[in-house]
Amino acid sequence: QVQLVESGGGLVQAGGSLRLSCAASGSIFSINAMGWYRQAPGKQRELVAAVTSGGSTNYADSVRGRFTISRDNAKDTVYLQMNSLKPEDTAVYYCNAAGVATTRYALNAWGQGTLVTVSS
Repeated sequence: QVQLVESGGGLVQAGGSLRLSCAASGSIFSINAMGWYRQAPGKQRELVAAVTSGGSTNYADSVRGRFTISRDNAKDTVYLQMNSLKPEDTAVYYCNAAGVATTRYALNAWGQGTLVTVSS
């Protein structure tokens, strides 16, 4: 089994910053991509940002230029630096890891979610 443990959520005022962390552990053979998704009340879960093992990144248009995703491959950990936060960034943020487990089966794991609340 693979576990993703997230940290760093909380309450912040508009214009502030937060940094989310997500560490993967367990039966991991390799992780190809790690990313952050978010789900606001009444809305579908959406991709915020993702990063591959080679360092290629992808961002949602709504966060590009404000959020930065980074990854420590040696620690199987991904970070999301969120700056210039807006009330519309309020959501539960979920970490995702996609790759191969030690069983050689495909791996697609999710964290438990961390709440980010941005007050106006």
